[in-house]
Amino acid sequence: MKESIQRVGGAMSGMVIPNIGAFIAWGLITALYIPTGWLPNEELSTMVGPMILTLLPLLLGYTGGKMVHGHRGGVIGAIVTTAIIVATSSPQFLGAMAIGPAAAWILKQIDSRLQDNIPEGFEMLYDNFSLGILGWGLAVLAFNIISPILDAITNALEPGRYMYDIEITSSGGAKQRVVEGIVTVTAGMTR
Repeated sequence: MKESIQRVGGAMSGMVIPNIGAFIAWGLITALYIPTGWLPNEELSTMVGPMILTLLPLLLGYTGGKMVHGHRGGVIGAIVTTAIIVATSSPQFLGAMAIGPAAAWILKQIDSRLQDNIPEGFEMLYDNFSLGILGWGLAVLAFNIISPILDAITNALEPGRYMYDIEITSSGGAKQRVVEGIVTVTAGMTR
């Protein structure tokens, strides 16, 4: 159990850490240019919404897919993450962190079974069409089936403050705090 939590936490941090710069840029733009920011600017503040709704989840989906199956995994992760972004009304950070690696894993499984059978000279054709066809299918599936589930989960969260604290106890009894914090859920941000 402990190892599973550590693996999931490691994978999630592996998706976020390479993209910290984008989160910092979004935070600075938000802190500076929204109407209540330090340097309010209506025109520059128009970047805030698209960045949190589209850019940041896409980066997470791409990075998660890339961790599983290289660049091809990243591309299919971004394709399927786009379907979830378009079909839902809330920022899909967790959706991207789940669907990006899942789509890349499916592509990896298909590649492992088919790539050895591709005739020499047709590898690029296979790579592009297999990714495109599978990306299309998974995007439609994500749009129609997975997105409503993610929306239902998001809508079930009542506005308020939620505290989380995850600790792992080693076999020697030592406790290590993995993640802790407070999440504030508001209707304007999550719905």
